[in-house]
Amino acid sequence: MLRIGVDVGGTNTDGVLIDVSRTAEPNRGILASFKSPTTPNVSEGIETAVRTVMEEAKVNPSEITSLTIGTTHFINAVLEQDVRRLQKVAVIRICGPYTRQCPPFVDFPPQLREIMEGHVGYVDGGLQIDGSEILPLNPEQIIAECKEIKVKGINNVVLVGVFSSLDTEGRYEQKAREIALKVLGEGVNVVCSSEVGHLGLLERENASILNASILTFAQRTVRGFKRAMHRLNLSCPLYLTQNDGTLTTAAKAAALPIRTFASGQTNSMRGASYLAGLDLRKESGKSIIVCDLGGTTCDIGVLLPSGFPRQAAAYIEVGGVRTSFSMPDLLSIGLGGGSRVRHDDETGKTTVGPDSVGHFITRDAKVFGGDVLTATDIAVALGRADVGDASKIAAVTPELAAAAQASIKKQLENVIDRMKTTPEDATVLMVGGGSIITPDSLEGVGEILRPPFFGVANAVGAAMAKVAGEVDTIEILEGKVLSEVLEKIKKDALARAIAAGGDPGRVSVVEVQNLPVQYVTNQATRIIVKATGELGVEGASGIGQEEVKMIPEEDEEIEPPKEVLKKANQMERFDPLTYAPTINQHREWILSETDLEFIAEGAYVLGTGGGGSPYSPMLMCKELIRQGKVLKIVDPEDVPAEKLFMRTCYMGSPSVGMERMTGGTEMPAALDALMTHMNITEIAGTISDEIGGGNGIAPIVVSGSIGVATLDCDLMGRAYPNMDQTLPAVFGIEHASYPCALADGVGNSLVMHTAKDPKAVETILRNVCTTMGSAAAVAVAPLSRKQCQDYGVPYSVSQSWRLGRAIAVCRAKNDMKAVPSAIFEVQGGKCLFVGKIVDVKREVRAGWTWGEVSIAALQDDEQDETTKDSAIPTYGPNDLLRIPFQNENIAAYLDKPDGTREILTSVPDLVSVLDSQSGSNLGTPEYRYGLRVTAIALAGDEKWTKTEKGLLSGGPTRFGLDIPFVAAGKYRTPSSVIKEYAPK
Repeated sequence: MLRIGVDVGGTNTDGVLIDVSRTAEPNRGILASFKSPTTPNVSEGIETAVRTVMEEAKVNPSEITSLTIGTTHFINAVLEQDVRRLQKVAVIRICGPYTRQCPPFVDFPPQLREIMEGHVGYVDGGLQIDGSEILPLNPEQIIAECKEIKVKGINNVVLVGVFSSLDTEGRYEQKAREIALKVLGEGVNVVCSSEVGHLGLLERENASILNASILTFAQRTVRGFKRAMHRLNLSCPLYLTQNDGTLTTAAKAAALPIRTFASGQTNSMRGASYLAGLDLRKESGKSIIVCDLGGTTCDIGVLLPSGFPRQAAAYIEVGGVRTSFSMPDLLSIGLGGGSRVRHDDETGKTTVGPDSVGHFITRDAKVFGGDVLTATDIAVALGRADVGDASKIAAVTPELAAAAQASIKKQLENVIDRMKTTPEDATVLMVGGGSIITPDSLEGVGEILRPPFFGVANAVGAAMAKVAGEVDTIEILEGKVLSEVLEKIKKDALARAIAAGGDPGRVSVVEVQNLPVQYVTNQATRIIVKATGELGVEGASGIGQEEVKMIPEEDEEIEPPKEVLKKANQMERFDPLTYAPTINQHREWILSETDLEFIAEGAYVLGTGGGGSPYSPMLMCKELIRQGKVLKIVDPEDVPAEKLFMRTCYMGSPSVGMERMTGGTEMPAALDALMTHMNITEIAGTISDEIGGGNGIAPIVVSGSIGVATLDCDLMGRAYPNMDQTLPAVFGIEHASYPCALADGVGNSLVMHTAKDPKAVETILRNVCTTMGSAAAVAVAPLSRKQCQDYGVPYSVSQSWRLGRAIAVCRAKNDMKAVPSAIFEVQGGKCLFVGKIVDVKREVRAGWTWGEVSIAALQDDEQDETTKDSAIPTYGPNDLLRIPFQNENIAAYLDKPDGTREILTSVPDLVSVLDSQSGSNLGTPEYRYGLRVTAIALAGDEKWTKTEKGLLSGGPTRFGLDIPFVAAGKYRTPSSVIKEYAPK
């Protein structure tokens, strides 16, 4: 059974021919390999690679059982914004009244949006998080949208249904596609988003749009691959590798090209694993770290026991567009074979990198006659490599060589430690041409493997790629047995892997994730199951012969010259060091998109790990500005005392917001119900119940939509998990929690006139919210400006803005170590700890996520420029910081090696965990092992920290902690942005 793998990279095209029946031999069955520069015509380069390996191995084309290609060709069209290869796209959302405040293309770069946006429409349909229907699908609405699309001459259409990944019966997107094709004709590409991505509507939609825009180009390209195979007399199935390292048929790649855009890194890691024989080892269940050293950089990733790389963060950007594709979690450092070696005679310090001579190594390195001392020269001096002329480095002393090697060793040890998932010694796989510079032993590494044929690991990974089947869904477990539900989903995943061509006897479940949904009372749980397996011969021949959707013969690969695209409206550019907000003559702060980015960044810090992401509310605000709406903030001091401000927020699970974004009907319905009930005809504006997280921006969306202002104030100063934890409720003022109204935007609303206490409001509304799809808009009885100021936290919007700007300034200066001190210039507090996450525990109880994150200190030689001098350490090198959380972080303890524990701070003060690399806040769901983090504490408003009622409602005892409150610092009333920047 002979397989050919080809990887088309930006620099080189690699090819390899493998006899799968000889994988147990020392050469792992590799019969031939090939490497050459990538050609402008990708098909020609592939043809050359395939022909060369077949000739070298002296095999007949009829003996080849499969050809697998890994390429970045499709996505390059997006990255280069190539108008020859990108087409206009029409998007129809199946969403009922929802999502409209965050329309398609909203977060696309302006130039790409101009190229791709062709039509946007909304129709009834879609699902709630529990699988119930939002509204029935309306065929007439779909027909009307398609007629308009046809008039516009758009041939690529995307259908996006709310929670479409839960629609296993195809009632919405698939049914809508049937209707659309009848109107548009079979020659039009109609893409269902559920076939492109998983949960996360905006990210899935974005990926579907990119996919639709390159469809015609992808079909043309795959046809070119098929023509090349025909010229080579190859009749075997053609596959392409996907981003996660699994196979897809040529026909499916032509339909879903977006899934193949970045398989190189995964192919490299899996190929290295295969070459090292890790699949033949008896022991299992252990992760392997892969170090790929080139001439300039070292890329480090982790191969899980499943044989697939550990994945990075939930969201990645493709050409500036946010998507939710899985990508390997990689760290890169400036260390490779061409790294420059320097010795400082004054300090006696020897450094290697991060700069490099790169591909000029054969010209510049001393062993090749150049005048630059490189890491390769050191390897030759130490007898570790036999390249060039060793006599040319006679002047390199043993002491210098040893010092350079020590520097290389320490850099590798540090970066490997950052990728480790346990404190145990790791197994490390060294590949890449630069791996000759690495030592034979490393601290924290039990075994170093150096496989043969490492130069074509990418092509080997492509040839030996597996098939996969994945299910990502939400199940309501109320009244069900989890094990039985999991078993059913596992069988579905296995069936999908077999349907993809897997050998039925060699497929298995490799990943099961059970993620309970927060803030719901019906045990909604997101379940992700992935099955993988070896490609079967029968499955291969069965599915590989699918015909690619052909384009007219005369339309082949002849393309016009690349056009110079006219400049689109550029996104707002600014220097955070000099940026000043706009305050008009009425002392109203008119928000810009930059202001919104600052406020969102700061609000997430004030969310202390909870509050939900402010990302989509921020996009909604930006869209309002683009529509010509004026978003304004007013200073409490400028508003008459009796003026009323309505309290607006969203209740429910952040998981709903991933799909069922607000549509602009929910909050008006809640406001109308409450104002009618209370006989209120006019309000001055809105105010947030909690500034922390997404609810900190939600009132700005409401105000901008109805043409009123948002008060520079909120009623919490942070995020808390319960509705009764607002300051008006804590102090028992009239109308603190009721009357209030709840609305879902599809005609259902509830007014709660009275309650026995604020906690009853929380309990009752939470249960009603679950029946409304676990998300609803809430409007609470308005308060006067004086009440807001007396029982709220004045200038909290300004504080969010200042926190966000402080982080942006540090980024602009590339000085991330200064983030804590910049934050403390805004608000009193202290840096608790700088370290890395070494443990995370989570469990869901009564709808809340409880858990604890443990952070270990960085040693001096572990610290990089983003962590040094972040704070004056007040802890020992072996101390451990522990932060318990209930959705939000609630305390911080310092555990000493002698078993003693020091309480650093707790609620009501704010404990936030920042990513040390970016300065951004991390939500508790984002905590994971190995992240470099900076834990900070900010002083809470004194209504919380200096009063008995405040401490009782928002202090440690409210969360079941039997500890005293320890203040993090002295609270400072935030400085008003309007006061500082208003015209004098």
